[in-house]
Order: sequence, then structure tokens, then C-alpha cells
Amino acid sequence: MNFNEVSFEFAAGKPEQLPNSDLPEIVFSGHSNVGKSSLINKLVQRKALARVSSQPGKTATINFYKLKEFRMVDLPGYGYAKVSKTEKERWAKLVEGYFEQDRNRALVIQILDLRHPPTDDDLHMIDFLYRGGYNFAAVLTKSDKLKKTQFDKQMEYYKDIFKTIDYVPLIPFSAQTGLGNEDIRKIIENSINNLKNTEV
Repeated sequence: MNFNEVSFEFAAGKPEQLPNSDLPEIVFSGHSNVGKSSLINKLVQRKALARVSSQPGKTATINFYKLKEFRMVDLPGYGYAKVSKTEKERWAKLVEGYFEQDRNRALVIQILDLRHPPTDDDLHMIDFLYRGGYNFAAVLTKSDKLKKTQFDKQMEYYKDIFKTIDYVPLIPFSAQTGLGNEDIRKIIENSINNLKNTEV
């Protein structure tokens, strides 16, 4: 599967602007400033396909990136305190509108910061994905910022959090070293193949 032929396709600010879902979709969800853009850029080996903002909470649209065999869907980062209540409500409606549509979702990649416990917003999103029966994986970013003992301790902590949920892959990731990049690509590929097989 070719991850390198990719282009920005569309930004939707309202649910009614969402494009047709004619390809499998890989959805990226996470807190503001969790490293979502850096993860997307690393997966496709581009430096600036997804814009890495120095100001969290800047992505206010659902961004679609087209590859040959699937689309990447970048949801707005949630949980940024300095965004107005009206703007937060608009984001919530936009994301809810996306999930309410019957789309070819192959996988949701829920991104969490390995250095910290999940926020209430993170736990709410994980619960939503689990109860909704979505196929999802948890990617734990910024793993290069931890020493080995801290890394091992945090991995055990996250395994403990997810042990009550049916099998969810936990993948430590670093945009700096590339740790986990191939594992995420494999899960994406398998999820797309599984989606295609269920459609036959």
C-alpha cells in the first residue's frame, strides 16, 4: 500500500460540507497539541502535509487527505481551553455530524500523549468509540521524550487502562525516531483489507 502519494483534498467546517465517502477512511482523533499532525506527516513521509501549529486549537475543520486506496480524515483537536464556548460547540457538532453519517470508516486512530494520563475528553472519546463499536487503535505519542524506565511504567499504565476493553492495539509512537510508524501502517492496511472483505 502506497503511503507516499498523498494530497490535501478538502476542509469541511460544517457537517453538510462533508464530501462523499467513496474510499475507506482512516480517522485521526486526539487532544489539541497531542502530535496529530506530526503523526500524519510521519506516516506519509511529508514534512508539512498536515500543518503543525504552534498554537493548539487552530484546526477548526475536518481535513481530508487523499491517497490512492484510502482517505485520511483529520478531526479537529479537542480540549483546548482558550477556545470560545461557541467554537467548541461548533466543533462538537461537526465531529458528531461526521460520526452520524454512514461512511466507509476502516479505523479510528485515537491519539494519546504517553507522558500523561488521559484527559476526561480522551476518556470520553475512547468510551464513545468503544460503545459505538468502532474499530480503533490507540497511538501513544511523544514516546522519545521518556527514559526507558518511565516509558515502561507508562506503557504498563496504559495497558491497565485498556484491559477492560476488547482488544485495542496500543502503539507507542515517536515522530522523531519513527518508532511505531510501520506498526501503524500495518494496522491501517489490515483495517482497509478487512473493510473491503466485509463489503464483498
